[in-house]
Amino acid sequence: MFGSLFEEEEEGFSLAPSGGRVVKREGEPPPPRGRVNLSGIKNQGGTCYLNSLLQTLLFTPEFREELFSLGPKELGCLEDKDKPEAKVRVIPLELQRLFARLLLVDQQSASTTDLTDSFGWNNSEESRQHDVQELNRILFSALEHSLVDTSGSAFIQRLYHGTTVNSILCKECGNISQRQEDFLDLTVCVRGVCGLEGALWDMFVEEEMFEGSNLYRCGQCDQLVTAAKSAKLRKLPPFLTVSLLRFNFDFARCERYKETGRYTFPLTINLRPFCEQTEDEDSEYSYELFSVIIHKGGCYGGHYHVYIKDMDHLGLWEPPEEDSKPKVQKKKEVRVYPEPEKDDPLSVLSSIIAQEESRSMLLDQLGQRLMDKIGSSWSKKYRKLHGPIGKFLQNHSDVFVLVNNGTRVALKANPPSPVTQPSSPAHPTPGSSSTPDPVHNNTANAQPEPGLETAPEPQGSHWFNLNDSTVTSIHERDVEKMYQGKESAYMLFYRKTLLRRPSGALRNPGYKVPPHLLEMAEEENRRLQQRREEFEASNNSVELRLHLAPRYRLENGALKPISTEQKEATNLTFDLRRTVGDLRMIIYQMQNLWDGDMTLTVAKSLPAGLHLYNTLTDDEVSLYSAGILTGTDLFVWNGREVCGATVQTGIEWEPMLLTVVRPSLGEEEEDGGGEGEEGGEGLSKESRGFAGRVTLGEVREALGEPQESLLCQEKRGGEGGGASGWRVFPPGDMQRTLKELALKDGDALLVLEPQTQDSSVFSVNGDMVTVTTPSDCRWLQVEYRPERRRRGGGEVDEDEERMRAKVPASGNMLLCEVKQRAIAELQLQEQLAGVACCLRQVDRTGKLLPPVCEELSVRDAGVRLMTSLSLCPGTAPKDTQLFLYFSVGTAPSSGLEGEIIVERSSTVKQCLKKMLESARLEGDGWHLRRLDWCEEVGEALMDEEASLSELKMSHGDALVITEGRLPPKGFLKLSVWLYVEPRADPVVSMETEVNGTAEGSTEGQRLEVMTAVGGAMVELRTVGQVEISEEATLEELKTQVLTLPALQYVCVPTPAFLRVWQLEGQRLTRILRGQQHTLRKLKLCSGVEFCVQQLLREEDLGPKEVLLRVQMGVPGERGYYPPEDLVWDASRDPSPRSLRSALASTYGLSPDSLLLAKHQPHTHTWETFSNWSQQVSKRKKKKKTESLLGAPFHLKDGDIVGVKNLLIDNNRDFSTQQDEQRLREEKEQRRKGGQGAGAEVETNQGVGPEKKMGPIKARKPEVALSINVGVFR
Repeated sequence: MFGSLFEEEEEGFSLAPSGGRVVKREGEPPPPRGRVNLSGIKNQGGTCYLNSLLQTLLFTPEFREELFSLGPKELGCLEDKDKPEAKVRVIPLELQRLFARLLLVDQQSASTTDLTDSFGWNNSEESRQHDVQELNRILFSALEHSLVDTSGSAFIQRLYHGTTVNSILCKECGNISQRQEDFLDLTVCVRGVCGLEGALWDMFVEEEMFEGSNLYRCGQCDQLVTAAKSAKLRKLPPFLTVSLLRFNFDFARCERYKETGRYTFPLTINLRPFCEQTEDEDSEYSYELFSVIIHKGGCYGGHYHVYIKDMDHLGLWEPPEEDSKPKVQKKKEVRVYPEPEKDDPLSVLSSIIAQEESRSMLLDQLGQRLMDKIGSSWSKKYRKLHGPIGKFLQNHSDVFVLVNNGTRVALKANPPSPVTQPSSPAHPTPGSSSTPDPVHNNTANAQPEPGLETAPEPQGSHWFNLNDSTVTSIHERDVEKMYQGKESAYMLFYRKTLLRRPSGALRNPGYKVPPHLLEMAEEENRRLQQRREEFEASNNSVELRLHLAPRYRLENGALKPISTEQKEATNLTFDLRRTVGDLRMIIYQMQNLWDGDMTLTVAKSLPAGLHLYNTLTDDEVSLYSAGILTGTDLFVWNGREVCGATVQTGIEWEPMLLTVVRPSLGEEEEDGGGEGEEGGEGLSKESRGFAGRVTLGEVREALGEPQESLLCQEKRGGEGGGASGWRVFPPGDMQRTLKELALKDGDALLVLEPQTQDSSVFSVNGDMVTVTTPSDCRWLQVEYRPERRRRGGGEVDEDEERMRAKVPASGNMLLCEVKQRAIAELQLQEQLAGVACCLRQVDRTGKLLPPVCEELSVRDAGVRLMTSLSLCPGTAPKDTQLFLYFSVGTAPSSGLEGEIIVERSSTVKQCLKKMLESARLEGDGWHLRRLDWCEEVGEALMDEEASLSELKMSHGDALVITEGRLPPKGFLKLSVWLYVEPRADPVVSMETEVNGTAEGSTEGQRLEVMTAVGGAMVELRTVGQVEISEEATLEELKTQVLTLPALQYVCVPTPAFLRVWQLEGQRLTRILRGQQHTLRKLKLCSGVEFCVQQLLREEDLGPKEVLLRVQMGVPGERGYYPPEDLVWDASRDPSPRSLRSALASTYGLSPDSLLLAKHQPHTHTWETFSNWSQQVSKRKKKKKTESLLGAPFHLKDGDIVGVKNLLIDNNRDFSTQQDEQRLREEKEQRRKGGQGAGAEVETNQGVGPEKKMGPIKARKPEVALSINVGVFR
C-alpha cells in the first residue's frame, strides 16, 4: 500500500535523463516551525497513533520533567548501546532526545525513526496502523521495564495508576467482601450511553443485585443469600486516562463496526460521587481535560490526531485561519476574479455559481458546467489532489453552502467576520520575520518589558490540533465537535486541577531540560541554520563528482581505483541552468592533457565498485533537463574502454558484491590474508564482485572451482540459533544469470569442493547442506515444576516450586538427549525413575502446548533455541503419532480438556473409541466434531473410516465428543421446529393440532424470538428430527416432515402450503426456495435446524423475491398495526423506489407519501430508507442503482419494514416505547456485567435451536503490537 516509502533515496542519481517525479534535492533542510511555534511529528506511513500519544505525553509537563530528571548515570549513553557489556536503556534515552527536539529544535516536524528502532520495529510495523489504547498500555509497560532499578522506576505508577475496589454486601449478615484492582486507564462503554458521566455512574454508583435465581454464596453465612455488588474508586491518580469503547462486533452480520453516536464528555469533571472516600475537599476530586485523541474513519482503518491544551503556553496561539480577516479577503478576491485560473478549483467553481442569478445551482449541473468551462471533468482534473467534489465543497464551507440535502450548492452571502488579535510581546505578528529561538526562550526573556502590559488571552485559547506534521490553533469549543461522527473522540486525558505549573515553566520550553540535551538542541539548530543558508546560496548550483578514466581499472565487472593514494573523484560546482556542452568544455579546460573524444556518463558507486549508466549525448540540453542533481557522479572516458578493457553500461550489467564462503583449514587460517575474513571456526569469507548478467557457471569458473564443486545459497530465516542451512543450486541454475537468480549485494555463496563434502562440519541431505560449527551451540532452558509442598505452618514452599536448568543445545541435537541432560542437570533421576515424562513448549500466556516428538531434532521439531521447555508428566508422541485435546459436549476450556495420543493412521472411529475409554463413557451413541474458526463446536467428522492424516489433523487440534449417532453416509440429520404464530380467532391450524395430539411432548421445548414490534412474539416448538438424503428435494423434505408423530394429524393439501425457515443463532434467517432443488444445492448439512410454517395459500418464492413483514404506523401514536406479509419482487429493481411502489399498490396510497424504515432487532433501532435519487448526467450511459439487498440495509427474508403515511402522520420517528425499554434493559444488563437483557433470557432457557453456551472466548488480535525491552535487573 505504501510502496517504497521507506526505501532510501539514491543520492544525487537518476536513471532517467528527464521527466519523472520531482525528487527532493539532497541537503534541503527541513522547514522551520510555523506561526504557532510548535513542532509536529512525521508520519512513517502508519504511525499516526504513535504520534498522537507522544504529543500527549510531551504536553504532560509532569511526565516529561520526570523523564528529563533521569541522567546518563542511570540511563547510560547511546554511544555505548552497541557494547555488549554496557546496559543502555535505549527507549527512555531516545524518548528524551525526541522530546528535546520537539521542544527546542526549530523544525516543522521531528522524526520518530530512532525511537521506533529502539522498539525493535521494522518498516512493515511502522507502516501498519495499530490501536492507540493498546499502544498506551504497551509503551508504559516498556518504560517501566526499562527504568527498573532507577530513581524513575515508579514515576508512571505515581502519575497514572489508580485503584478501584469491588465490594459484595451480604444482605443477611452484613458481611462485606472486597477485592482491590489497579488500573492504568478506565475503559468505559459507549454503546447505549449518552456520555462519560453516565458511564461512570453505571460503573461506580449503580449496584448489581444478586437475587431470585441468581444468588450469592456468602463465605460467612455459608449459604446462598441475597447480596449487592458495587464498585468505587479508591485511589485517584494525578492523571486520569479514559478509553472509549467505540469499536464493537455485530453478531448478526458477523462484522465489526464503529459506534459513531453522540457521546459527551465535560471539560472539567468532579469524581467525588464515584469515590470510596468523600471527606476531602472538592479540589481533590476535580479534573480538567487537556488532551483528546481523535479517530477518523471506520473499524478497519482510519487516521488519528489529537487536540491538546498547552498548559505551559509553549505555543503561540492565534485565532484559527477561518476566523482571520486576510484569509477571508483573499478568498473573496478569488471569487470575483474575472478570469479564474484553471488550476484553482475554488475560483473556477465560484465563478460558475456567481453567473447564476440565484447564485446557486444543482450539484449535477455544476459538474456539467465545469466540463463546459475547462473542457475536462472534475475527476480527471482535480480529484487526485482535492478529492471528490462534494468533499471539496464541504471543506470550503466559508465559501459554499450545501442545501436541499446536499443536492444544491450556493455561494455564501456574508463570509465570517474577522477576529482581531491584540498584539503582545509574547505573541509576535504572523508577518514578522524574526522567529523566537526556542532554545533561548527562557523565563527571563518571557516576562514582559517594564511599562508594557500583556494583553488578556481569549477565552478557550491554547488548544491546538496536532495532526502528524501539522500543528494549528483551535478553539476550546471545537472539542465539542468530537462528540459524534466518524471523526470522534477515542481517548480522553484529564489532569487534577490542583496540579499548578510554576511561573518559571510558562513560555519556557527549556524548563528542566538537562544541559546535555540543551547543547544537543543548540547544535542541531546551528546545523539547521547553516544548512538553510547554504541551501539558499546553492539553490541554483549542483555539486558534481568527476571520475577520470585513467585512474580506474575494470575488475570483476566494476570499476575500481588503480591506486588508493590518488583521489578518486574531483568535485566540481556547476550551474544547473547551463548546458551539457558547457560542462564538457569546462572539463576540457581542467584536463589539459586529454586527447581524443570525451564522453560523460552518469555513474553510481555500488558496494562492488563504480558502475556506468546512461550517457549524456545532447550538448544543447541543460543539466536540469538532463536529470543531473547535486551529488551526481560523472565518469569521463572515451565511451568505449577503460585501460584496454571494454566496459558494459546500463542497469542490466549492474555488478553485485557477493560474500564467498569456503571451508578453512587450520594451517591456512594462520597466514591467510588479503580480503578474506573468518566467518566462524571452519569457515572463511571473502567479498567478490560480479556483473549482474554473468551466469552462475561463469562465477564458478572465475572462482577457479572444478565442475564437481557445489555452489549453495544461504537459507533465509532459521530457528533462532543453531546450525545454518544452505540450499544447493541445481545444475539448471548454472546457465542462469545472477539477476535471474535474484541475488543481491551481501548475499552469501558457499563453495564446497568434493573433498570437503564429507567433513563433520558439513552434512549434505538432498539439495540442503547443513553447516555446524562450535559457535552454533547454544542453549535451551528446561523448567520442572513439582507438586506444591506445604511446610508445617501450611505455607507453600516457594523454593521448591520451580526448578530450572540451562542445557547446551544445537539445531541438530535430538530432543530426547535434551531431556536426559535436563534430568541429570536437575538431579531428578531418582524422583522420575519409572515415571513417563515429556517436554512441552509454553506460549506467552503460560499455557502448555502439545508435547514435542523426542525422536526429532531441535530444528525439525520447530523448537527455537534460547527458549524454554517444560518437563511434564506424560508420554511424548512418536513421529507417527498425534497429540490431541478433547472434551465432552462443549468446546475445550483451558486446563479442563482431556489429552490423548493416537496414531496418525488411526481412523475416526478408533480415535473416538480411545477417547470414550479415557473419558469413561459407554455406549455407541457418540460422534466427534471439530472446532470452527471462532473455537466453537463445529461440523461433525462424517466419515468414521477416514484416517486422521487424511483429515489433515495436526498436533494440538481439539475435538468434541458429542452425543448422538451420525446419519448414514450421504444422509442428513436435521432438527425440525414448528412456527406457531399467535392468533386471536379460533382457527383450526397446525398449532391446535399439535396442542391436541402431542400430549405435552413439547412442554418445555420452546423458544421465543422477537419477530414484530409492540411485544408480539412468535413461538417455536420442537417436533423432532428427520434423516433424509442430501439428494432429496425440498418438496420431499416437506413431505417427510409431515410424517413426524407430532404432525401426523395435520392436514395440508400440498407441500406448497408449507414454508421452511432456516434457523441460525436463535433467529429465522432465510426461506428455503425451489421445490425441486436438492438439499445439497440448498447447502444444508447435518445439524442444521429449520422450522416449518403453515400457510393459507400455496407459495413458491423466486430467487429474488423477498418476504417482508410490513407494519403500518398508527397515526399520532408510537405504535404499529399488526404486521402483514409482503412478497417483494426485487429481480428487476431492488431500489427503495421499487419497494415504495409495491407498498403504495398494496395500501392504495401515493408512493411520495410513504416513509419507510427497516427495524434492527439487535440494536432496537430503525434505519430510514432515503428518498434521494441520483441525477444522471448526459455523458453517463448507465447509472448504478441503489440496492436495498446490499449495503447498508441488506434486506432479507423476515425483516420488519415500518411504513409511515405522511399525509396523516407527521411523526417521522419510527422508534417505539418497547425499543426504548429494551435499550434500557440492555444498559442495565451491561452495567451488571451481563450480555444484554434479551440474551440473558434466551440463554437461561437452555433449550431451543441454540443451546446454552459458555462465555465467549477472547479473539486473538490480528496483528500483535509489541515493544522489545532489554533486561536491566
